[in-house]
Amino acid sequence: MTKKPELLVPAGSLKELERYLAAGADAALIGEAKYGMRLPGDFSPDEIAAAVRFGHERGAKIYVCVNNLMSNELLEDLPDYVKRLADCGVDAVEFGDPAVLQTVREVAPELGLHWNAEMTSTNYATANYWGSKGASRVVLARELNMDEITGMSPSLQIEAEVQVHGMTNIYHSKRRLVQSYMNHQGRPVEPGGDLGPRRGLFLIEAERPEEKFPIYEDRNGTHIMSSDDICILEDLHVLMAAGIDSFKIETLLKPAAYNETVISAYRLAIEAYFRDPDGYEFDESWIEAIRRVQDPERELSFGFFYKEQVY
Repeated sequence: MTKKPELLVPAGSLKELERYLAAGADAALIGEAKYGMRLPGDFSPDEIAAAVRFGHERGAKIYVCVNNLMSNELLEDLPDYVKRLADCGVDAVEFGDPAVLQTVREVAPELGLHWNAEMTSTNYATANYWGSKGASRVVLARELNMDEITGMSPSLQIEAEVQVHGMTNIYHSKRRLVQSYMNHQGRPVEPGGDLGPRRGLFLIEAERPEEKFPIYEDRNGTHIMSSDDICILEDLHVLMAAGIDSFKIETLLKPAAYNETVISAYRLAIEAYFRDPDGYEFDESWIEAIRRVQDPERELSFGFFYKEQVY
């Protein structure tokens, strides 16, 4: 039997971390906005240390997102930041830029490395290449379909992480696109004005007026998110049978209560499968619990899991 997969969730605060672990998560992804992007909250180094203590006391792993686009200015402080993460006892960092991997290997080789190149993490050979450089996990592209994911698994020499629920990022620019648009409309935003995730801004295309794409700005630029939410709960057993190591539930732009419901549903499915893989049957009540709290304007979908590839 394959080993039980990890259930991973981003947490935006220590309170959210507490709630998500209680709901059934095994690991949490946190970070500081200076170094990490598209996180539900901003953790200071002291808060990261507190999160590690809290998580480890409960047998959970804590990962820190260091996936920002690295400028020369950011690189100056990166060694000290990475060393501090290691001193806190962080289990791994998630990265896309090789500069992060190089820094970790130089100043904190005990830190795990999870390679996340967003939509370009599409084949086992490249993942294994980064494994040969020190990465212990690949975050597979959300644009891969089910056959590609399960077919890749036997050839991977490092762990694989797959997003199984929640919204996805479809566009990012370091430019202030929303602020520029507001200025063009004659509605300038005051310095420090709120264009962040909690503002509730949407992008709507003329051809698809029924779909709302959340859009927000932070210190790292403009982010446009998907109009629907991935939900592969019904076919989670396919990924479990393939031996995927980590399932990520994206919590960004969702209320904590919603995330707790989703985490609990996926935990029930994982436990039921590993009690009896051969006799496993999907329980409709698991997904019904999610549907009851799902935003009616956001469809639950299979994402790219059953689509022909277009990446």
